[in-house]
Amino acid sequence: MALLEIVKFPAPVLRKKTKPVTHFSDPKLETLISDMAQTMYAAPGVGLAANQVGLSLRLAVIDADWKEEEGKKNLRVFINPILLEKSDPVPFEEGCLSLPSLTAQTRRFNKVTVQYQDLQGTIKTLSAEGLLAVALQHETDHLDGKLYIDRLSSLKKELLIKKFKKLSEERNSSQ
Repeated sequence: MALLEIVKFPAPVLRKKTKPVTHFSDPKLETLISDMAQTMYAAPGVGLAANQVGLSLRLAVIDADWKEEEGKKNLRVFINPILLEKSDPVPFEEGCLSLPSLTAQTRRFNKVTVQYQDLQGTIKTLSAEGLLAVALQHETDHLDGKLYIDRLSSLKKELLIKKFKKLSEERNSSQ
């Protein structure tokens, strides 16, 4: 297992729609999933999409139950996810590992149904609520080349991008 580098905004890979996973028997897929999970937990984050580690694959890992202090993990792997249903809109304070140190209130859905494939390629359907539902929306947005800031008004988005650039400059000058 290895920690992967998380790609930061405005990297072009974050803006491209990802390609479906087609080779389920490839042992590299299991290694990638393991490395992505380790990277997500170390960040720490709730989810991580493959394009956030520079790979244009329709793959995401999510653990909406994990609490660092408790150490219990409930990793879920979503290959080729598609949101089928969304209901019960709610405001949500959202952040992203590709835009570290920033959050903004977005509108998400509290309930979703997703179709995806597991590691063997079997098609599954899952209905989710709460943080898992929001994480599924966030990660499928990533896989479609979208970021949560795209859900903000143009003014809020512009202000957040300026703030991110300033924070990035400060981080780079202190290293």
